[in-house]
Amino acid sequence: MRPTLAVLILVATSVASAQQKFTVDQRVAFTQSSIQPKHEDRQVALKQRLTESVAEDLQGARADPKTGPVAILPPSEEEQQKVLEKVRDYAADYTKHLPDFICTQVTRRYVSETRWGAWGQPEVITARLSFFGQREDYKVISVSGRPGTREMYKLGGVISRGEFGTQLKMLFAPGCRARFAWKRWAKLRNRRMHVYSYSIQRANSQWHIKHENRNSTVIGYSGLIYVDNDTKKIAKITGDSNDIPPTLPILKAWTQLDYDFVALKGSEYLLPLRSQTYVRTGRQESRIDIEFRDYRKFGSESTISFDTPEPLPKERTEERPIK
Repeated sequence: MRPTLAVLILVATSVASAQQKFTVDQRVAFTQSSIQPKHEDRQVALKQRLTESVAEDLQGARADPKTGPVAILPPSEEEQQKVLEKVRDYAADYTKHLPDFICTQVTRRYVSETRWGAWGQPEVITARLSFFGQREDYKVISVSGRPGTREMYKLGGVISRGEFGTQLKMLFAPGCRARFAWKRWAKLRNRRMHVYSYSIQRANSQWHIKHENRNSTVIGYSGLIYVDNDTKKIAKITGDSNDIPPTLPILKAWTQLDYDFVALKGSEYLLPLRSQTYVRTGRQESRIDIEFRDYRKFGSESTISFDTPEPLPKERTEERPIK
């Protein structure tokens, strides 16, 4: 059996390298037919020498006996808990590990007062965002093409805060008592993701909503988190209100935040890419899209253009199914 096994390893590796269209079932059958049940040490050696993609297929996929399509198995309960624990630790110290930087923040605010989803032309706010000493500072550069001088939070309308660490912290804060559950595998920005659902009761929530001049109100919510399978870091958070006090005129609130890796100072950092917030009242609905572009090192030598770039393509933030 030893010569046969050596040939099997070489063939499996060359097949993976050539990226031929072997199905998962074919790979599994091909491997199992060449391994005797009692040779566990040889099975381990085989797994170690297979490429990562083939090994993942062999370990994490199966075919439905009735329909035939490949279904990817979820991680074990133990692995899920390890992943969530890594994300929890990372979230607690997220801003502490961020470098000082400058970027362009482009905010597009939409309002619909005629029928739901009938968005008109947005108000476009371009601002310089500075992050220094773990503090954020915003300077409005222009509002819909006109020079702007007012502070960001004095412009009125719907605003969003918390993209730089606050949403992560409040989601994993012990006091929030978020309940997580495995949801599915997904692909985001061409990377495999763990997707977990979560829910936070209003009594434990830290999500505050403020309407007009009223005091802010805490709401309950639920949503999804996307965790990169390789880095075990958050790539996306969604939140959907499910417990809004009746005294608040807001009927619905929804948000999502995408993170992506950015190269700064010779290293890669996970930084906000795009956020969306949606709010609906009895009279109108509002949507705010925020993009974080052109990250640069903070300092006197930093040069950055604050022109308003075109919106990011949908492919950068849309979930794709695992095939």
